[in-house]
Order: sequence, then C-alpha cells, then structure tokens
Amino acid sequence: MTRASGLYAVILAAGESTRMGTDKALLPWPPVAPGSPLSGQTFLSAAIQALSPFSDKVIVVAGKNETALTPVVYAIGASLAPNPEPDRGQFSSLQVGLRYVLSEGRDAAMVTLVDRPPVKATTLKTLCSAFAQAASDVWAVVPEYNGKHGHPFLVAREMIEAFLKASSVATAREIEHQNVQHVAYVAVDDPLVTLNVDTPEEYAALSR
Repeated sequence: MTRASGLYAVILAAGESTRMGTDKALLPWPPVAPGSPLSGQTFLSAAIQALSPFSDKVIVVAGKNETALTPVVYAIGASLAPNPEPDRGQFSSLQVGLRYVLSEGRDAAMVTLVDRPPVKATTLKTLCSAFAQAASDVWAVVPEYNGKHGHPFLVAREMIEAFLKASSVATAREIEHQNVQHVAYVAVDDPLVTLNVDTPEEYAALSR
C-alpha cells in the first residue's frame, strides 16, 4: 500500500530551555568557536530548511517565546502554532501541532524537536520512503540508530488520533509503546537522530 503524499512537518519549540539558559531554538547552527563568524542560521531556521523539501508545510509550535520566534518562522515561509498553555509540557505542544495538521485537512505529520541538530537529507528521504510504502497497519515510522529510537518520526492519522485522545500529561513515548504493534522502526546511518542538546556543555561539544 502506498500512502498519499502531502504530510506536514511539526517542530516543537515551546520549551523554556531552562538547562541551557537561553532559547535553544535561537542558538547558532552549526556551533562556532569563539571569534569565528556566524553562519546566520539557528537551530530553528536550520530545522525548517531541512524539513521543507520533504513536507508541504512546516509548523512551529511556540510557547512563551512566540514573539522571539515569529520573525524566524515567517522569514523562511513556515507557519506558527502557539501553545496557549506551554507549562503543560512538551506533549501538549505535540497535540497543538497535530491539531493544526488535521485542521488543514492533512492526515500525516513528521515531528521533531527544535533542540536536535538537523538530520541528513538522506535520512529524511529514507524515513519518508518507508512511511509512503508502509502497510496500512503501520501508524508510525521511527528512526533507529545503534538500537536507540529518535527523531524525526512520522505519524499517520491513526497515531495522530491516539496522541490527541491521550491526556496532556502523557508522553509521546508512552503512546508509542501502547501502540508498538503499529510502529515501524527504521535503521538509519545517522547519529543525529538520537542527539539532543540540553546544556551549554552539550552545545559546546558539538563545535568540537
């Protein structure tokens, strides 16, 4: 079975970046050593540009940082979906983004977190191909590297509905595990699918 094309990408960027001390969405990407020129890119802008060729629209879920993110989002042609209650946590932002997807008449989404470096284009191509060719009982495609599951993951209408029916205090991992028989894990040669950046030390390590 071949799924219809036309998925949307959702970037979750509503966190307060407490451990980093500054908004991770606006950190320069790639990281640069002190005194080196900046590329002009940020985690957020790089994520939007990486996902755009593989989706019909990129949706950025923002929280209290909405004002700061808006110029970046609109400058690259993405759309903004504010989470009115970001304090409820990351899963609530996922639900906001997925409701936006359904409101646009779409049945599939590719989801990632803003604090992860953009994965390779070949990785995205592999995941999209696997999703497009998945059997009808596959509700999600999740990348796997060295036995660890990561992002971005792709979800069909059935998994979107499972996420939206869940409590806002749930986690995506919990819902995934509850429906594991409907999840296809796809091995990729890309360590970035499992890498997230939470602290200044982790960010500094990327530049090395």
